[in-house]
Amino acid sequence: MSNSLFNVINSRYSDFSKGQKLIAKYISENYDKAAFMTASKLGKTVGVSESTVVRFATELGYDGYPALQKAIQEMIRNRLTSVQRIDVACNRISDDNLLGNVLASDIEKLRRTIDEASNENFNKAVEMICSAKKIYILGARSAEALAVFLGYYLKLIFKNVVVIDPSNESDTLAQMMHVDSDACVIGISFPRYCNSAIAALKFANTKSANIIAITDSLSSPLTQYAECSLIAKSDMLSIVDSLVAPMSMINALIVAAIKRNQDEVSQTFRQLDEIWDEYDIYQKPEEGVH
Repeated sequence: MSNSLFNVINSRYSDFSKGQKLIAKYISENYDKAAFMTASKLGKTVGVSESTVVRFATELGYDGYPALQKAIQEMIRNRLTSVQRIDVACNRISDDNLLGNVLASDIEKLRRTIDEASNENFNKAVEMICSAKKIYILGARSAEALAVFLGYYLKLIFKNVVVIDPSNESDTLAQMMHVDSDACVIGISFPRYCNSAIAALKFANTKSANIIAITDSLSSPLTQYAECSLIAKSDMLSIVDSLVAPMSMINALIVAAIKRNQDEVSQTFRQLDEIWDEYDIYQKPEEGVH
C-alpha cells in the first residue's frame, strides 16, 4: 500500500458503497492487520461479504484482492513501528514448529530474490567494485553487520577499502570527504530505511561516485542515488530483520570479486596462511586424525 493508494481511497471515499466504506476505513486505520487477512477474514472483521471485499479491490484498479493485499504488505515494511512489527510477527508465526516456519520464510526470501535478480546489474556491480580506486561500504543499523562482513573480505582482495561507521550522520559524511568519481560507494539498508544510509548515498552522488545500493526494492530510497541496485528480499516483518537473502547476494559479490582477481587473492592467502601458522591463529588438526 502506498501513499497513492491512500490518496485514491480518500478521493473516492464518498462514492463507495456502505460496505466499501467500512473496508476502506478498516484498511486505513489497521493496515498492519489487514495486510495479512484473507478476503474472507477481512469481510468478517468489518461485517461484509467476501465478494464485497473482492469488488472493492477491483474498484481500486487491482486485478483482485491478492494484488491489493500485496500492495498493503509492500507499504507496511517501511511504516510499521518496532512494536507493530513484534505484534505482526507474534500473530503470524505460531509456537508450533516456530523454527521450521522461520527457516521456511527465509527460504522463500531466497527464492523471491533469485526470481527478481538481475545478472546484468550484478555483473555491473562487480565491475564497479573491481575497477574502483577506493571502495566505501556503509550498512546502517542491522545492515551494519552485512557491511562489516563484506568489508572483511574485500579488504583481503583490495587495498583501499573503508567500512564506514554509521553511528553519527555528520561523522559518516566526514568519513566520506575524499569520495570522488574514482570511488565506489556501496550502501546497504532495508526497511525501515535509515536516514544515515540515504544521506551517505546522496552525498556520494554529489561527488559523482559510482554507487551500488543493496536493498529490498527498486522503490527503496537508496536506489534514486545508485547507478546499480541489487535487490534482496528481507521482509520478515518482525523485530528481527531477515538478512539471509542479502547475505547471499553479498557472498556472490565476494566470490565474483575473487574470481576476477584469483592470482592476487591466492598470493594474499598464501602469505596469510604463513602468518596464521606462525602465530597459531587457528587450531591445527591432530596428526593421524581424519
